[in-house]
Amino acid sequence: MDFTLPESAQAVQRGVAEICARYDLGYWQRCESDKRWPEEVWADLAKGGWLGLAVPEEHGGGGQGLLELAVATETLASSGAAGGSAFTYVLTPGFGALTLARHGTAEQRAELLPRLATGEIETCFALTEPDAGSNSLAITTSARRDGGDYVVNGQKIWITGVQRATWMLLVTRTVPASEAKPRTHGLTVFLVNVPEAVAAGQLSYRPIPKMGANTTPSNMVFLDDLRVPAANVVGEVDGGAAVLWDILNPERVLLAASALGGAEVALRVAVGYAKEREVFGRPIGANQAIAFPLAQVKAKIELARLMLYKAAWSFDRRLPCGTEANIAKLTASQAAWEAADAAFQTHGGMAYSLEYPVARLLADARIGRVAPVTEELLLNYLATQVLGLPRSF
Repeated sequence: MDFTLPESAQAVQRGVAEICARYDLGYWQRCESDKRWPEEVWADLAKGGWLGLAVPEEHGGGGQGLLELAVATETLASSGAAGGSAFTYVLTPGFGALTLARHGTAEQRAELLPRLATGEIETCFALTEPDAGSNSLAITTSARRDGGDYVVNGQKIWITGVQRATWMLLVTRTVPASEAKPRTHGLTVFLVNVPEAVAAGQLSYRPIPKMGANTTPSNMVFLDDLRVPAANVVGEVDGGAAVLWDILNPERVLLAASALGGAEVALRVAVGYAKEREVFGRPIGANQAIAFPLAQVKAKIELARLMLYKAAWSFDRRLPCGTEANIAKLTASQAAWEAADAAFQTHGGMAYSLEYPVARLLADARIGRVAPVTEELLLNYLATQVLGLPRSF
């Protein structure tokens, strides 16, 4: 058993950290305030080849896996980006490159992976629906065959990054949920050319105002007689569940990595303030009421990181990783929230000032406990699927 990161992951850590050192907390504060994508960071990551980590070498990428993507995400987040950094690595390297490298056709891989590796094109992922919520198998967005195309109708919610995406990975029902046996049957994943669909009036979207992570808008998406060529199916028709699990597990891992990075930022900010701020003639960090919560956060960060790396390592070896990914997401999100809350308490009233990054870190950390899957559902999975306790429904 070896707990040392492989050299490939260490190289990613060093390379991404070198880029991130050019951008301070103030930069990320401004991106959030201005609701602006971090264009400069994106360009630097693309130029350095850090966006194509999961793209096979024959398609111009680094030939690495989820572990390296997780390390890149964590490094970016811990530099100051915090939770908002997740979108940098989830939307395109995760949803796009990682999925197509494993499930795309030869034509899809040849056409898209080289451009994903350079950041020339971007992707987003559309699964969640207003009425289905976290019950992904109950989605109703339908796709029916019509000649050489499929015609798609439905609605999606909380779809992040549509504005920048060239391609959307869209999850549909080619067999209604009420007729599917087993329930996972009848899901089909499509590649949708977003600009073309918008120009044809077949896809529209509306941004959702939100309290954090505003570097990338999240949207309601409307699909009206959207025509998608049959050649754009990812994986197999009616067999999209296999693709879906290989999207959702990496998503949990990368969001856990982002949460851990955000926890590190919050902890660093809190410790720095606790060392400098003096009350009653001594630094406030000398008080156990301040010091102990921060020490507890550090312990939880390190524990969550072990499960994060195990989950990514397992995925890269095509081993079952659902339990590990869920535990990583659960514990990392909790650590991020506790770190941000401790940082808020450490700063006292000054935490309300937007001159400090604490409010942004708190908003970023809170979303991790409800999205993309709630903490309760993660616990329910562990209770029923791991411990074997009776299901409540």
